[in-house]
Amino acid sequence: MHGLFAQELLHIWEVALRQHPLDRALTILAVALPEMPREKLLALSVGRRDAYLLAVREATFGSQLAGFAECPACQERLEFVFDVADIRVAPEVEDLTNQVLEVAIEEYNLRFRLANSVDLAQIVRCRDAREARNLLVQRCVVHAAILADKSAMGAINRPLHLDVAGASLVDLPETVIAALAEYMTQGDPQAEVQLNLSCPACRQSWSMIFDIVSFFWTEICAQAKRLLREVHTLARAYGWREMDILSMSTARRQFYLEMVT
Repeated sequence: MHGLFAQELLHIWEVALRQHPLDRALTILAVALPEMPREKLLALSVGRRDAYLLAVREATFGSQLAGFAECPACQERLEFVFDVADIRVAPEVEDLTNQVLEVAIEEYNLRFRLANSVDLAQIVRCRDAREARNLLVQRCVVHAAILADKSAMGAINRPLHLDVAGASLVDLPETVIAALAEYMTQGDPQAEVQLNLSCPACRQSWSMIFDIVSFFWTEICAQAKRLLREVHTLARAYGWREMDILSMSTARRQFYLEMVT
């Protein structure tokens, strides 16, 4: 894995400009992790995917991140700065991608896997968050059974119906689905990063989900446009080719820009 070079940033920007955010994440990782086949990128759990994106972003733009939010109470614009280390899950957390996990919830014994990019692609057209959550959980359950004895965590009586694709699980109560969704979040903690914010104007406190995909993409767009403006300026001044300009170090390119502007 490596930080993105100028040519790679422009390539990603051009390819991903009209892509869905799910595809943009994979486009970025395909460039930064050329040794990883696409099928393995698709199979990464959402948290592991985001961990890679966070590492690529740090290698490309540094460890500091700056963002803004609007206070939900008074609409004051809040700017904030934090470090990658503040939101990175500890490296010793085990990667559970493609592993089958097991949990007993109420009278049900469930075996499940963590959600990946393919699963997310299947829920984008859901009408609301509840429908999306239920579909995601159902896709990730690989086996479900009713316990013969609620006190016997591993004892299985009769299995519930589960089709081959794992997409039409029936008879699973809403409370069990909600609890299982929470277990899935705990098993893939980098997939849902919460920022705790406080408004200096009205003292309102709230939490906001940090989305590394949209954050990184916004930075890539800004950097790509800046690079194109630099290419235009230097090509016009010196007649250099785009490839030659982009292959320069940032320091050298900036030095030439200062001489012609």
